[in-house]
Amino acid sequence: MHCRGATFAILACGVGDPPERYALAELFGTARREMMDHIPHCRRLGMEVMEIGPRRATVRLPYRDELVGDPVRRVVFGGVITTLLDHAGGLAVFASLPELKTIATLDLRIDYLRAADAERDLVGEAHCYKLTTHVAFVRATAWERGPDDPFASCLGTFMVGANTSLSPTARLLRARAGSG
Repeated sequence: MHCRGATFAILACGVGDPPERYALAELFGTARREMMDHIPHCRRLGMEVMEIGPRRATVRLPYRDELVGDPVRRVVFGGVITTLLDHAGGLAVFASLPELKTIATLDLRIDYLRAADAERDLVGEAHCYKLTTHVAFVRATAWERGPDDPFASCLGTFMVGANTSLSPTARLLRARAGSG
């Protein structure tokens, strides 16, 4: 792009130009328990990674009575659903990065489309549709009946490179590689 004789380059890694490699590629696949074990809050809630792949993640939250927020209707507390979608979104961002960096949630907007069915496992699926140098953009849905009938939809933005400390995911990968 030119502006009064100066040349500017806009750098971003968008949907049209995926990275040549993914930092989490060795962890892509189904039933990745190690992607939850290092996060105490997710472990406490009983979340499970169903699948992780390039720019996407699917997480399951098994139903338990202690997660109920409305004892009359027996539906899960909204904060638990927020955590499910936030974590699925964060994993989708990690699954988009060419090198591991810390991330932090900047904004998470959830639209509740209907009440989730009582006493059912919940699933959150997220897709990172745009990745720039410092911000990642995610779309996600949550369902219990199937992906074509979500009870919540979500848009999220995540800061990439949020701090310089080594993230739990980076520690996990280093430990697997035997270098940390």
